[in-house]
Amino acid sequence: MKKIVFGILLLMMSVSLSAQSKKQIAKTIDSIMAKYNSPTEPGASVLVIQKNKIIFKKGYGIGNIETAEPIQTNTNFRLASVTKQFTAMSILLLEKRRKLSLNDSLTKYFTSFPEYGKGIRIKDLLTHSSGLLDYEDLMPANQMIQLHDTNCMQLMYMTDSLYFPSGTQYKYSNTGYSILSLIVEQISGQPFAQFLKENIFKKIGMKTSVAFEEGKSIIANRAYGHSYKNGAWVQTDQSMTSAVLGDGGIYTNVEEYAKWVKSLWSYRFISPSMQKRAWSSTKLDNGTTIDYGYGWHVEDFMGNTHPYHDGSTIGFRNSAGLYPDKKLMVVILTNRNEHDPIEEVHKIATLFLK
Repeated sequence: MKKIVFGILLLMMSVSLSAQSKKQIAKTIDSIMAKYNSPTEPGASVLVIQKNKIIFKKGYGIGNIETAEPIQTNTNFRLASVTKQFTAMSILLLEKRRKLSLNDSLTKYFTSFPEYGKGIRIKDLLTHSSGLLDYEDLMPANQMIQLHDTNCMQLMYMTDSLYFPSGTQYKYSNTGYSILSLIVEQISGQPFAQFLKENIFKKIGMKTSVAFEEGKSIIANRAYGHSYKNGAWVQTDQSMTSAVLGDGGIYTNVEEYAKWVKSLWSYRFISPSMQKRAWSSTKLDNGTTIDYGYGWHVEDFMGNTHPYHDGSTIGFRNSAGLYPDKKLMVVILTNRNEHDPIEEVHKIATLFLK
């Protein structure tokens, strides 16, 4: 009887300590996120997952300065370049289905592409080693209509060179990921937004996530982008490149991003070996190693493998940090153009990696 009572006491103490620990973690994260926590300024949404459990989720600030709508955990933000992990997954899904090979040439799918594209492989596009020129450097300075992925491709037809021979160097390339979305369309016969919806979002219950197309789709619970100008926050939600989907067009929220993270941990879409490859550095043809996998930057953080990706576009700054060794993910989505939140991601991750 004494042993039973003692066991119950230990259990009660453990639950109490756990509750206290969670309260302290929440208090510490609130402190880290203090700059975003104003009822009159654009803010952020935070998610922490460890071992498939949501440890912390919270919204700070407002999603729209015109309506003062508070940011919630179901508020949808434009992911910007955090989108690239979804674009990469779309390609890897098609590879798994044997619809393509990562060694396939770009010109296999776009036969009229200029001669300089013959040496570009899908894996070069995935790892930013294609050498393709950045479409933002080629678009007219007086561009007045938003570019789409097809327009990015058209700009590639107007040039005749690369930054360097494909597969020999690293240079971050939004062009490459825009073209990857067109390859998905070419192979699947579906618009990229529809492919994402049917093959990823629907499969894991990301019900409001969308690759946004003006006039075709709706963003529920939308956060609008903001910039700080002349001493005040103003709405700056769209630019001439905001309609390009493959490199940065997805909107989602931390509630649904949690489902995405859990699908990665469980290898819902691709094999463990391919997922590990996506989270690993890449060895180029000349033996050089670059710190980018398939849709993820890769570095070491506190002795842990750390795939991550930031997302930066007009009015939004985001960061998603993954720590597979500890099955930990920290993501911060913000609707302000001031300050990249990777610093806060690292501070929060440190609470769990000590």
